[in-house]
Amino acid sequence: MVSSTTDKRLVSAFLEMMSAERGAAANTLAAYARDLELYCDHLKSAGVQVENAGTSEVRNWLNSLHDEGLSKSTMARRLSAVRQLHKFAYAEGLSSDDPADVIMAPRKVRPLPKVMSVGQAERLLSAARGQVTGARGKARLKALRLNCLIEVLYATGLRVSELVSLTVGMVSGDDRFIAVRGKGGRERLVPLSPAARSAIDGYMDALKTAGDLVTLPAGRYLFEGVGTRSHLTRQHFAFLLKGLAHQAGLDAGAVSPHVVRHAFASHLLQGGADLRAVQQMLGHADISTTQIYTHVMPEKLREAVESHHPLSRT
Repeated sequence: MVSSTTDKRLVSAFLEMMSAERGAAANTLAAYARDLELYCDHLKSAGVQVENAGTSEVRNWLNSLHDEGLSKSTMARRLSAVRQLHKFAYAEGLSSDDPADVIMAPRKVRPLPKVMSVGQAERLLSAARGQVTGARGKARLKALRLNCLIEVLYATGLRVSELVSLTVGMVSGDDRFIAVRGKGGRERLVPLSPAARSAIDGYMDALKTAGDLVTLPAGRYLFEGVGTRSHLTRQHFAFLLKGLAHQAGLDAGAVSPHVVRHAFASHLLQGGADLRAVQQMLGHADISTTQIYTHVMPEKLREAVESHHPLSRT
């Protein structure tokens, strides 16, 4: 239980704000609630409430996490929740200052993203197109769906959850772009390549023919699940992708939707794309997240990207 009625009300008000004003997802809110309950319990053991906590209490709590042997990423995540809680309390006039503002998060080494080479991506795409050419009947519709999934993923770098939940209306408004709703409910326009546009059109034409329809409902999922009104699951798409990778002669264990998303970003940067443009297409809130892709590039290309983009030097 949270340490006191006052702290419980504060945490509850904070979570309501995160939901209503920032559109935090249910899983995010649940994680905040767990982390903040543990923080409040720690303060209770010291006889302190959140509103009266000082920098020393926050540091002592962080030291206790270190003593528990928690990873730096876990400590950083919990500190982020605590920082936001104290910032909220200060903004609401419930605390005289923000004691967590000066606390530095444990430095964590961000792992380099796993990427595919351009040649490997081309082999994957070629295998998908080959399935379409050799398939008939219902098998052809499935092949067109998989080809469309791969073409759109490699052309846009969508998160897999964004990809599988695309609706007909989201891909029908403009031949050059698709509208995507990403993390936190943020919307963005993502450009389509001619190959991806052609794959979408071919797949939708096949869906119309299979259903004897003139048009497809705008609210229909583009990639419907089997026997349901929901969309294709992320897990099933990942399974199909690994099968395609095996057919293409690639290491299926090293290929996933996220790896193809990484390939999209790194290949764009290698081709001279602007770092800010790639950030916007990926839907990253912070450009430092996008900058990680420059570290898997050849040294000369990395220097070219960073020297020509001032944001990469922040």
